[in-house]
Amino acid sequence: MTVATPAITQYIRRLSLFDTTMVVIGGIIGAGIFLNPAIVAQRVHTAPFILTTWVIGGAVALVGALYFAELGARRPQAGGGYVYLTEVFGPLPAFMYGWTFLFIINSGGIAAVAVTFARYAVDLFGLSTAVVKPLAAGLLVALAGVNYFGVRSGSITQNIFTVLKLLALTTLITAGIFFAGTAIHPVAQTAGESIEGFHTIRALGYALIPVLFAYGGWQYSNNIASEIIDPERTIPKAMTIGISVVVAVYVLANVAYLRVLGADGLAASLAPAADTMRAVMGPIGGAVMAAGIVVSTIGFVNSGILSAPRMLQAMAADGLFFRFAAKLHPRYHTPAGGIVLQAVWAIALVLSGTYGQLLDYVVFGDWIFFGLIVATVFGYRRRDVSGAARAAVGASTYRAPGYPILPALFDIIAAFVVVSVIWSSPRNAALGVVLMALGIPAFLFWRRQNRLSVVAIAK
Repeated sequence: MTVATPAITQYIRRLSLFDTTMVVIGGIIGAGIFLNPAIVAQRVHTAPFILTTWVIGGAVALVGALYFAELGARRPQAGGGYVYLTEVFGPLPAFMYGWTFLFIINSGGIAAVAVTFARYAVDLFGLSTAVVKPLAAGLLVALAGVNYFGVRSGSITQNIFTVLKLLALTTLITAGIFFAGTAIHPVAQTAGESIEGFHTIRALGYALIPVLFAYGGWQYSNNIASEIIDPERTIPKAMTIGISVVVAVYVLANVAYLRVLGADGLAASLAPAADTMRAVMGPIGGAVMAAGIVVSTIGFVNSGILSAPRMLQAMAADGLFFRFAAKLHPRYHTPAGGIVLQAVWAIALVLSGTYGQLLDYVVFGDWIFFGLIVATVFGYRRRDVSGAARAAVGASTYRAPGYPILPALFDIIAAFVVVSVIWSSPRNAALGVVLMALGIPAFLFWRRQNRLSVVAIAK
């Protein structure tokens, strides 16, 4: 008598080019473009310099995204950077990335943005500030539920809120550039003293930190590669379109800020988007922008919940995490255990209020791993020299342009960002290194558990 082997639940490829592009855009645009331009204006003192900084940041992000697109086309598997790091550098760096991203950077990030959503929603609807934390936790629960029940429901939610946030930014850009009226300031206006020579380079590097963090997030689409239709072609197209849209929106938003507020006003503003809309449209403009930020933050939180648990599932499938997280839901084909675990941890961070400290300590970790992941391209390209290796990958696989100069330049810039953050806040950086290093004993524990289970099965 033959006993049927139960089928293994797998991901289903359901996401189109439009869906993937919305994940790219939605993973980048959060609250940063509504707030960070003021920080940039404080660090570089003329409007042309401010705009140049955002253009340079966009160029760096485009290079990074194109090489992530190549990696996604090579290995269209759930887990993204974790998969590439495992294959090129080994399981420990890959686990360190997953540990840092899932438990600190991503969970801390979606917790922080959920609180930002709640604060603007409370202000917009005139609610008590006492409901900020419950409202933020409620958003996390709701979006975790949406994503639990299938990648399509999560993707549709992502599409809706990404389109809405683009409409909000289009409104801001249109109002600031074309309807500013008497509020217009000359775009060449300076903010503070001029900077020259070496100080110019130093100021540029310092200003690029918030710019590059505002551009981060393109990696989310790589984590869901197992659910993208024709990923070898779709991921590169989605990355190119998505990053191009974001760069255009970010630069034009800064043009709008500068036309309405001027460089001095932008540097002094605590909420440049709201101040710009308020200057052009009065109190209703501020309300419109608050609604835009609420929409944008919902979309960003959804992208984190949609994408990151796929990495957790890949780690668990390799025996480097709790086994329950390795299984996909038999009906919805989602990493249900990872979604629930991430939501619970993010809610704990919201209620405890510790997400801010976590992000302060490890925010530079994003760029450590961005640099390492792009560096895996060198390993894959070296393997391409072998005809057999190239045949295994496929001759039609997308190759990002400018190799080896552009990925090397990206890694130099990533290192510069990391060093700049360490230089500006050595204590936080040291604490961040300690938090990331906690992943090493966790890795050793799960590797040992995995070996013991293999031995037990063999017996």
